[in-house]
Amino acid sequence: MLLLRSLRARGGMAGTARRAATTKAGKPQKLWGGAFGEATDETMELFNNSLPFDKKLWAADLAGSKAYAAALERVGLLDAAQAKAMASGIGEVRAEWAAGTFEEVEGDEDIHTANERRLGDHVGTDVAGRLHTGRSRNDQVATDLRLWLRAEVADLRGLLRGLVRDAHGVAGGDAAIDALMPGYTHLQRAQPVRYSHWLLSHTWAWTRDAERLDALWKRSDRCPLGSGALAGHPFFGPTDRAILADALGFTGGPTPNSMDSVSDRDFAVEFVQWAALLGVHLSRWAEDLIIYGTKEFAFVSFGERYSTGSSLMPQKRNPDALELLRGKAARLAGHQAALTSLLASCPSAYNKDLQEDKEPVFDAAHQLRVALAVARGVLTTTTIHPERMRAALEPAMLATDLAEHLVRKHGVPFRETHHVAGAAVRLAEAEGTTLAGLTRAQLTTLHPAFGDDDDASVKALWDFERSAESRDAEGGTSKRAQRAQVAALGAWLDKTEADGPGAAAVGLVTEA
Repeated sequence: MLLLRSLRARGGMAGTARRAATTKAGKPQKLWGGAFGEATDETMELFNNSLPFDKKLWAADLAGSKAYAAALERVGLLDAAQAKAMASGIGEVRAEWAAGTFEEVEGDEDIHTANERRLGDHVGTDVAGRLHTGRSRNDQVATDLRLWLRAEVADLRGLLRGLVRDAHGVAGGDAAIDALMPGYTHLQRAQPVRYSHWLLSHTWAWTRDAERLDALWKRSDRCPLGSGALAGHPFFGPTDRAILADALGFTGGPTPNSMDSVSDRDFAVEFVQWAALLGVHLSRWAEDLIIYGTKEFAFVSFGERYSTGSSLMPQKRNPDALELLRGKAARLAGHQAALTSLLASCPSAYNKDLQEDKEPVFDAAHQLRVALAVARGVLTTTTIHPERMRAALEPAMLATDLAEHLVRKHGVPFRETHHVAGAAVRLAEAEGTTLAGLTRAQLTTLHPAFGDDDDASVKALWDFERSAESRDAEGGTSKRAQRAQVAALGAWLDKTEADGPGAAAVGLVTEA
């Protein structure tokens, strides 16, 4: 009894929809069990119950059933009156879920059982009992999860592209392009870059995430329904599955092999892998900003709407939004590990292990919905402090420019000039000055070519703006190159706008 109470408390018998009280005799008939002479143990009932989490699929399950009912009518397994009654009943069940009035009852072990049981309440079990003809929960759930994921992909796609669009707007502004700051490698000051350049470095990673999302859905856009338990459909002809796939908005047609169809979760794995990599990219951006927002750097400050305080230290303004983005990356990485491990041990066709495929996918989608919205808020409310960025620049960051000067003006091989510049760094340290503090005469002791320079040309080497502008190749730090990147990003947004799942196909699940 203690175990049962614990399982119930953890959600095995609870849900957001209302649960009607029933007696054991009043439990709905299982979709299976005709060959069983004993009732299922109550603990096993709870262990087997997936409704607390797979109820998320209610709209997808009903959309699949509606299309499947039409297919049954088309092949003569439902007459017109039965098909009409079934379509009406499915609509009534859908309305209950949408209104939050659907009542779960004890014995609803999954979303498929719950929906079919409630359909029987509306139209009678003689009609409702015909819906499962030729269909297994194996191909049913594989279809439901793809239908649900299609709508999630569409929403996440919009959020991710919104983040890219926000970054495009910030990076394209004069303030971001004009702001010179240290660029870092190994967390050491390296070379001058522009704030726009830093932001775009993360934004281009997000565009790859968006492209991967579109690509994974394109590979997943096929319909498993009509595969049966594993051996195929006994009542469909050669073209009926294709017609069904089209009715459900799958542009890739039906899946090609019934055994593979019921066990294939590649689309779910790809989704959580995509989510994990996006989480990594968001985390890296967040980590940079966390560092830049410290008092020691003070390159940026964060909006109060996306910061929190300390329960003890009243002066604190913590970047918790960014720290949580960083933390969510670990959670998302765990989902891909869980799902790949789950599948690795499964033999061919459907196995009950696959009941555990949903929660990693559901949680990954939920976490990224929130994370992307928060990331957009942080990005657009962060204030940059160009004067602090510029103050962090130091002449040592122009050591490479010193080497490039010898290459550009005097034709000295770069490998030689690299050592000369390194010697200049050591000399400046020994003299207690900066690279910019070295005289032309001191530089000449390191290489005679400096003797052919005038003081003005040597002094010009220590101009950070000149350094950034000298890198004018595509993808570089010059202002022209920055504006070219912004234009290319805008072109990418325009070019890829129409990719991804179609609105009509998404609407099969999202529209009441």
